[in-house]
Amino acid sequence: MQTKEVRLRRIQQLAHEIMDEMNRGNEPRQIETLNLAVDNLSRALGDLADPFGNYSLDYIEEKVGNAHYLLFKNEKKVKIYT
Repeated sequence: MQTKEVRLRRIQQLAHEIMDEMNRGNEPRQIETLNLAVDNLSRALGDLADPFGNYSLDYIEEKVGNAHYLLFKNEKKVKIYT
């Protein structure tokens, strides 16, 4: 299992790729895909923002990975932890 810092760095990298892809705006996206991506990202953020600091890194990785998968045309399912 990777360290917490490495896992968080990978999540951050995926989030930056998502942000860059959304800001590029080259092609229109289906609203359903965008809704699902936003849902996954908001769930990850909601878990991370727990005021008691109780969050599941596995859950956050899963949700950010799902959003990344949805936005990049399902080209590949990203495995972000081993």
